[in-house]
Amino acid sequence: MNSRSLLRTPVSRRLLRPVADLIDQRIDRRVRTALREAAPHRLTCELLLGADGRGLSRVLAEGPLKRLLTEVEALSGDRAAATRNVTTAYRLLIALESLGVGRIAGGTMNICGKLATVPLLGPPNDEVLEIGTLYGMFSTGLVRMLERDGRSPSLTIVDPFAGVQLQPGTTVRPDPTGTPVDEHAVRTNLALAGRAGADARIRRGYSEDPETRAAVSDRAYGVVVVDGDHSAKGVRRDLQWAEEIVAPGGIVVLDDYGDPSWPGIKEALDDHLADGTRFTYLGKAAHSAFLRAS
Repeated sequence: MNSRSLLRTPVSRRLLRPVADLIDQRIDRRVRTALREAAPHRLTCELLLGADGRGLSRVLAEGPLKRLLTEVEALSGDRAAATRNVTTAYRLLIALESLGVGRIAGGTMNICGKLATVPLLGPPNDEVLEIGTLYGMFSTGLVRMLERDGRSPSLTIVDPFAGVQLQPGTTVRPDPTGTPVDEHAVRTNLALAGRAGADARIRRGYSEDPETRAAVSDRAYGVVVVDGDHSAKGVRRDLQWAEEIVAPGGIVVLDDYGDPSWPGIKEALDDHLADGTRFTYLGKAAHSAFLRAS
């Protein structure tokens, strides 16, 4: 009988069982010790990056991050700059949601893609218009990213400040952060951007209102962020307005493009690009489309 067969006999198994049990106990103790030691780190990570308090987790996954870096590189033509800006944008996102009130709406990769890409596309001037701001935290981050690029951004915001986030076809409910959606919260967050944030021009109203448009159509914008009404009709209106107010060479960012939750956005952009337009589609990063005006 060979040694392998000998170990399989009933006698051998009875003799070896105490040894196996002892090994199992030691392994179990080590696993439990490792889990206890790791628990505080997991808790800390969850408190910093988890969904509680903001509705969406900010924990990174390797696959989506790699895809985002590839998309930002394709838009900018510079892998090193794409990596630098995406990394900076992620750190900024965590810092802003830690220090500010409310949250930045949207998934982590989409937010980082917008913040990272806009400076790399070289807007022709520093005038920035955001249509739909929620808590103003994204604009705060964009100001900081543009300043990191050596620019002096001048920010204009249009939003109805309805107390909650409004979208057609969705249930109106309190924000997961518990913070009312109002101009006071926006001003609090913009203060984190220093002088440029404090000087931001805020117009309360809907982007389709003639009075609202007239109040902020006094300049040509180097960057227009379209993140208001997500219905196909609403997006078409905002894109048509952007045609009128964006500077030659200006960048238009269309949020949630290609997001299956908001099919009207892709429908609206595809229809808009099929007609006579100043816009050239540059590409997308996560769920944001980037256009350049002629």
